[in-house]
Amino acid sequence: MAELPDVRFLTVAEVAELMRVSKMTVYRLVHSGELPAVRFGRSYRVPDSAVTEALQRPIADVG
Repeated sequence: MAELPDVRFLTVAEVAELMRVSKMTVYRLVHSGELPAVRFGRSYRVPDSAVTEALQRPIADVG
């Protein structure tokens, strides 16, 4: 049997807490494709590596 990679998945609520944003913002990021996620039933799970990468991205200038 093939080994599965050691990937940790976070809930939308956990991602929102880590990123210090609302759950709705996390859903927007997932639906826009900016934050990769896997759907399990009716909920989403986000790889912790994707959250780390998103937090390290530079913030776009507004205006």
